[in-house]
Amino acid sequence: MDLDINFLKQIAINVFDIVNPLLGTKEVAKKTKRGAGGDLSMEIDLIAEKVIIDSLEKADANLLLISEELGEKYIGDTEKAKNNQNILIVDPLDGSNNAVRGIPYCSVSIAYAIGNRIIDISKAVVLNLNTKDIYWAEKGKGAYFNDKKIHVSDLDISQKCFFELNLPMKNLMKNLQKLSPLIRRFYRIRILGSSALTLCQIARGSMEAFINLRPSNRLVDVAAGMLILKEAGGKIFSLDGTEIEKELSIRVKFPFIACNTKLEPFLKEEFIKKRNQ
Repeated sequence: MDLDINFLKQIAINVFDIVNPLLGTKEVAKKTKRGAGGDLSMEIDLIAEKVIIDSLEKADANLLLISEELGEKYIGDTEKAKNNQNILIVDPLDGSNNAVRGIPYCSVSIAYAIGNRIIDISKAVVLNLNTKDIYWAEKGKGAYFNDKKIHVSDLDISQKCFFELNLPMKNLMKNLQKLSPLIRRFYRIRILGSSALTLCQIARGSMEAFINLRPSNRLVDVAAGMLILKEAGGKIFSLDGTEIEKELSIRVKFPFIACNTKLEPFLKEEFIKKRNQ
């Protein structure tokens, strides 16, 4: 069974309906166990994940679910799921710390694939849990913000580019010093706290680049945003400038650079130069 994009949107809306009233409340900020993604799960994360599982079970879906909290779990008939190779990669709540502190920048991220590689992702939905705005894409059909088709901006490095910078805390000052010539070329820096939404901001043309140097960045955070960005004409690549081509697994983590088309040559040149220094 091939999952319809409208079904994926409805799952995201189901999460919104339950989670949105809880945003900024202390009751759901309680930390529970460490999730499969490596972070301590909060009550609100588990609530969002349960909504997704309940939606899939109610629809009698047969698939492998890869989710930040539970890891990997077959939903429905395991043999049918293995045969049809349906995989759903979700981050039930990307930006959990923002969510529990009342900072309006968090999302639910859902990516669908038939196959077990990133290249097999064919449908994606990212829903803003504060506004209910929805970004979505189908492979080969473009990317959308609600009902409007979107495209990355056409700004180059000589213009007023916005970018997000996400660095590991280890060797922070050393990394900042190393990146300072690059940072000076950008107009504004933002650190927003939901990778899925930031990739969508680039897809929409609201930002120009996202440099995420954290090796702990999880596939579940960016699987949906990657397709949406690509379908909007954007680029995402590894720090050596190559295509990101990995298996679909809860264990997969990687740093990356995402940007509009105009910035791709500049950023690849800068990072390849730094790797050779």
